[in-house]
Amino acid sequence: MDFDFWLFQQINNLAGRWTVLDLVGIFFASYAQYVVATGLALFLFLSKEDRIKKYYLVGASAGAVILSRLIFTEIIRWIWWRPRPFIDHAVNLLINHDNDGSFPSGHAAFFFALATAFYFFNKKFFPEHGHRIACLLFYAAILISLARVFAGVHYPSDILVGALVGAFGGWLVVQLYVKIVSIKNNL
Repeated sequence: MDFDFWLFQQINNLAGRWTVLDLVGIFFASYAQYVVATGLALFLFLSKEDRIKKYYLVGASAGAVILSRLIFTEIIRWIWWRPRPFIDHAVNLLINHDNDGSFPSGHAAFFFALATAFYFFNKKFFPEHGHRIACLLFYAAILISLARVFAGVHYPSDILVGALVGAFGGWLVVQLYVKIVSIKNNL
């Protein structure tokens, strides 16, 4: 038995034992993303930072998410399709999911891209508040990703590669944004 499946079993076998843990897992696997989106919208709306900086932040974050989730992840899934754990194994499935590709995790790519873009962008443009928000986004990305394994829809390697894809996409987009802004400011 390979390590990835063994680790999946260790995490997924905790599902179905305690109702409260199952509810927390279902919340993070399916609904926490809406809390994160609402929190970010409130931050951007209530923040007293320069409006142009906020537009750049939204653009960089959206670019990182699109690049990581909709381009990199889909290319990898097209090259290497992997069925979800509940297709090949008996698992404790806590949420319904389509039988689309499992590798890499789109949720992990999305949320790690968002967190990484916030971290690097805010480090440059919002040094006072950016670190705290980026940390909260990384915590949310970790909890959402682990909950997807707990709920039975991803292997740990799906999450790891999705996180790496997202982190790379977030870093890359922010680097491009910084270059574009510096070029624009020098004109």
